[in-house]
Amino acid sequence: MKSVKDIMTSDVSVCRTDDCLSDAASLMKQKNIGAVPVCDTQGNLMGMVTDRDLVIRGYADKRPDSAPLQQVMSDHLFHCTPECSLEEASRIMAEHQVRRLPVVENGQLMGIISLGDLSIEEMSDEAAGEALQDISERPELH
Repeated sequence: MKSVKDIMTSDVSVCRTDDCLSDAASLMKQKNIGAVPVCDTQGNLMGMVTDRDLVIRGYADKRPDSAPLQQVMSDHLFHCTPECSLEEASRIMAEHQVRRLPVVENGQLMGIISLGDLSIEEMSDEAAGEALQDISERPELH
């Protein structure tokens, strides 16, 4: 049975805790991504920032481009380990209404797994579908 480490993206673009809103927005545009992990200088995962965070908590609240990411990032994160099963990762994503799950070992960001990653895996396709259904059915949590 495959585990998260078998399908996760390990070459993850990250922002640093001292980066600002415009740094994250530029990285998202450059990489065509909607979420970026935020790490300290040692690679410890400190938070996640999404394009929605930038808009709702940042620009809509009239924060300047130079505002630190720590003002808008989510720091209450759910994550899994590289050894986690694909079914368990799907369950975590569904239970906590997240589409991307950081993969962490000893505090260090090792990679990221998304619903898209899970959906292309034959063994986890059903679990990914259930996770997406659970996420889609509860709009009040977004």
